[in-house]
Amino acid sequence: MTRPEHPNILFIMSDDHAAHAISAYQSHINVTPNIDRIADEGMRFDRCFCTNSICTPSRATILTGLYSHENGVRTLADRLDGRMLNFPQLLHAVGYQTAIIGKWHLGHGRRWDPTGFDYWNVLPDQGEYFNPPMNEKGTTRVYPGYATDIITDLSLDWLERRDPSRPFLLMCHHKAPHRPWLPDDKHRNLYENVDIPLPDTFDDDYASRPAAESARMRIDRDLRADDLKATVPAGLSPKEEKQWKYQRYIKDYLRCVASIDDNVGRVLDYLDDKGLTEDTVIIYTSDQGFFLGDHGWYDKRFMYEESLRMPFVIRYPREIAAGSACSAMALNVDFAPTFLDLAGVPIPEPFQGHSLRPLLQGTVPPSWQTTMYYRYWMHLDSIHQVWAHYGVRTERYKLIYYYGEALGSTGSEDRPTPKSWELFDLQEDPQELCNLYDNPAYSHIVLSLKQELDTLQTRLHDVTAE
Repeated sequence: MTRPEHPNILFIMSDDHAAHAISAYQSHINVTPNIDRIADEGMRFDRCFCTNSICTPSRATILTGLYSHENGVRTLADRLDGRMLNFPQLLHAVGYQTAIIGKWHLGHGRRWDPTGFDYWNVLPDQGEYFNPPMNEKGTTRVYPGYATDIITDLSLDWLERRDPSRPFLLMCHHKAPHRPWLPDDKHRNLYENVDIPLPDTFDDDYASRPAAESARMRIDRDLRADDLKATVPAGLSPKEEKQWKYQRYIKDYLRCVASIDDNVGRVLDYLDDKGLTEDTVIIYTSDQGFFLGDHGWYDKRFMYEESLRMPFVIRYPREIAAGSACSAMALNVDFAPTFLDLAGVPIPEPFQGHSLRPLLQGTVPPSWQTTMYYRYWMHLDSIHQVWAHYGVRTERYKLIYYYGEALGSTGSEDRPTPKSWELFDLQEDPQELCNLYDNPAYSHIVLSLKQELDTLQTRLHDVTAE
């Protein structure tokens, strides 16, 4: 059977779901059979990275195919101008039915509502786990129940009501497993009598990394009462208390993930039942990674691997070999060009990403990207106090520069912090514990990476702190 000119595209995205909490990515802490099914019947990307590890900017990059400095959404406090070109607009222009249901997190009202969609029904701001208000094309109502189930129900209802003679783009965006990690009743007691293994870097001392030491996202110190949902037992040692807090956090996080996985299964079953599987590109991803006790942390923002790395599994039986994996570098700025390419729509010149389609077909072009540029703008935000930084990652090395200034970015504190560099050899130190920047043996690597960093910034038109 020949491939249809315009395949359906079903894009499922969660919020803060780390790749190492998916069993297709060899997770040591949970099992996700339905998300795994997409990987087993399609392709798993092992080096998919975000270009700014925080929710709102990543979502803007996915929609626009542009880096944060180009689309204007640098921090959580920025909003996406609906007049900006995005890939749903382009798919809609060639006849796609388009919808976004669930988390939007890019602003509401006037020119910030979703554009390019026939239908939208989205959570205001972060949204609520239970009985969430949702904004349906400008009208708000409360939906009784649990957000993950509701978003899936609404997505399946839209699929049922669509015009079957036309291709569709459906963006199904879950709130979970975002903080404060509230599980549904079905999964409330999951892992009750299980101790989740501690990550190897749980007791990181942040030696030679002052920015890491200053961040306020530590399991032992910074989790709030509404995160833990219980009083710390009396008589625990500091080590025991930290481990107790970790178990409280990680189990609720994984319970939220389990609900997502169940609902992914519902969507896959629907596609099968309706005979849509062969003609539908289905993707599961998250807006960035997340620290699951790694380095003693929760949250994201940093350029370290657990935060930088996004899960990305994709199935399209007509074009992707089942059970395949790709180790070539993919970025969230590449998603929009990929969806357009799969739909046979020309990629606009302003888009900064590249179509992943050759990789989906099992070919890595000789000129394919082997380095990536990252920039986190939200300097000293009011909660986590992470320093603004940018950097470059190659297949082996990572160089990070904490430039220590707000530079006018919204949601930032205008207070300088010490400037510092970090260099990691990811082959010898995959956990990023040893900063090699001042090691003379790596001076030539530092020089080469700074040159590459300058090249990327010039090519991408980013104006930096130096």
